[in-house]
Amino acid sequence: MKRSSGVRLCATAAVSVLSLALITGCSDGGSKDSGDGKGGKSAAKALSAAELKQLIIAKGEVPGYKVGPVEGGIPDKTKVKSDDAQCDPVLRALTGIAPGEPAANTSRMATEDKKDPTDDATSLDDLADGKFEDSLGESMDLDVTVVTLSSYDGDGAEAALKSVSDAVKGCSGGFSGEQDGEKGKFTKVAEEKSSGTGDESVAFTATNDAGKDGALPLHAEVVRHGNTLATYTTINIGAMMSKKAYTVSAPVIKAQTAKLK
Repeated sequence: MKRSSGVRLCATAAVSVLSLALITGCSDGGSKDSGDGKGGKSAAKALSAAELKQLIIAKGEVPGYKVGPVEGGIPDKTKVKSDDAQCDPVLRALTGIAPGEPAANTSRMATEDKKDPTDDATSLDDLADGKFEDSLGESMDLDVTVVTLSSYDGDGAEAALKSVSDAVKGCSGGFSGEQDGEKGKFTKVAEEKSSGTGDESVAFTATNDAGKDGALPLHAEVVRHGNTLATYTTINIGAMMSKKAYTVSAPVIKAQTAKLK
């Protein structure tokens, strides 16, 4: 009984709308200083969209992951907003939207390539006695990461990163927001230890209030490489369901960082 396509569709669809209560429907700290603007202002001209597409991770470049277009695409930032404007940078980062006002940006999705435990089942009997639920959870226990590269003129990248860092601190008590009319609430935002890559970075967790499903954490990191930002957002629905800890996918960050050096 093949269910992997449906399970993975659920996972990737959740990433394309990472924010808010839509995730529930599928499932029925320190960083480098990013707030003082130090690290050398770049006078370099922003990279073009074509140049960014050459720099972003591609198929075959992240061991253990399938890389391709973002399922459903990145939402229009005008349709992603919080009830408190200072929290917009956090909410937008969670949906793969480039911070600030980039001159160009591009995105890809990296999905952990794991064998689906339901693939070998040929009938419902094979997954009887509670095994189906266990297998379903296992099949969704994979990291799905959206990577967005964005380029800025002047000190735009520094300012954009600072807006995210400021939002993480200012919205620690949580906030409500919406995407395309779908409303939801995050109960808290907490800074995490970043990967330590790039010139400066900020990593954070935003906890989604998912009602009966409990607290669902989403993880993101924004890293500055000169006048280019790399925004990473990772979701693992299986880990959420089983309350298992997970983080932004380290292999994805490693592969993307290597292309930006």
